Amino acid sequence: MVFLGLALTAGLASPTTATAAGTTPSPTVEEQRLDKAVPREILRRSGFDDVAPRLAGELGAAGSYAEARRIVVRAGCALWRRAVDRVQGRGPAGGDLSRDDDRPLYWARLGMTREVRTWEPEFGLSDRQRARLLDVLERTSRGQTQVRYPDGRGLKRILVTGFDPFTLDRDIRISNPSGATALALDGTVIRTADGPARVETVVFPVRWQDFTKGTVERTLRPYLRTVDLFTTVSQGRVGRFDVERTNGAWRGGFPDNDNIGRTETVPVSDPASQPQWTTTTLPYQAIVAADTGRFPVYDHTEVTEIPAGGTTEVVRPDGPTPGSAARAGGGGNYLSNEIAYRATLLRDRLGLHDTLPGGHVHTPVLQFGGGNTTEITDPEFVRNRLDIVAQVRAIITVAADATFRK
Repeated sequence: MVFLGLALTAGLASPTTATAAGTTPSPTVEEQRLDKAVPREILRRSGFDDVAPRLAGELGAAGSYAEARRIVVRAGCALWRRAVDRVQGRGPAGGDLSRDDDRPLYWARLGMTREVRTWEPEFGLSDRQRARLLDVLERTSRGQTQVRYPDGRGLKRILVTGFDPFTLDRDIRISNPSGATALALDGTVIRTADGPARVETVVFPVRWQDFTKGTVERTLRPYLRTVDLFTTVSQGRVGRFDVERTNGAWRGGFPDNDNIGRTETVPVSDPASQPQWTTTTLPYQAIVAADTGRFPVYDHTEVTEIPAGGTTEVVRPDGPTPGSAARAGGGGNYLSNEIAYRATLLRDRLGLHDTLPGGHVHTPVLQFGGGNTTEITDPEFVRNRLDIVAQVRAIITVAADATFRK
């Protein structure tokens, strides 16, 4: 999610129109893509094409809002667990699409949200009730309500986040290796220098509005005081991993999955105490020095700033200068930078800067095989995704070893 110097087209940046109060909302821009051939093929070839129709049937039999909420909670939790199980090799594959694929979860979730958004029950549904159903569906189907660490001593706790696919109007076939990593690692145990560590994961949307509403803080706050290490993960540059040293408090305006852009200071609570920059506390030197896989890993220190007293943006290869205003962190000025900024700012506001290792890792861009411009998958695409996921696991293990052996 690195978008520096990218031109925005007027069509992409145009916001969607809000519906009038009391009317049934239309599907979002993101949900409307479900009608295209590629999402339908992904759902069919994974067996996830039954998810939205099943939810629609259950909602159709609901006699009250309370019953509908129970249905939605159950369906959202089941979708997350089904996606994790498929990626981790449990249960039927449901089709010939490789198990490591994150896209069935993404498109099936959108099918579910479209059903809830356009549902018109006989008992009536207020705008507020519909919003609550959509919120709980988003949270449960992203693993955000299912983070579970076993009790007991001797087990370290690691929290990892991923993202949905994005830039789908450029190529609707896109998969996000950070989302695939989240599904592959959720609930797994890695062996570290100081014993076993349990990994729990969640996935976030690529939408500015969700971040403005505090989805990152609401999800991470309950766990940051109890975990031993965390990292946010997203797709970044071609052919390389980056451990982002510095995160900036700036949104650069690139359109999200609803084709809405935002250019502004990252909106957070208590803006009077908001810093322009936050920093990683991951053991980046150990990560960069280790042999974690086939892609090179860099300690990425470049930022873009407006220097103190200045008016012009300046690229700084070695990080920000005192008093400067952020225009891009190491991870750019899109939502990958923002999740890194929000997570590390939350860490610092909880008083954990010196005790909790945390930061952001950018994966390589997940690429299709040469010449593949139409097929939804190919052997090189699968190999690239598997290698990226394995290398994220190795990077997390190195970070844990460097941290826990102290």
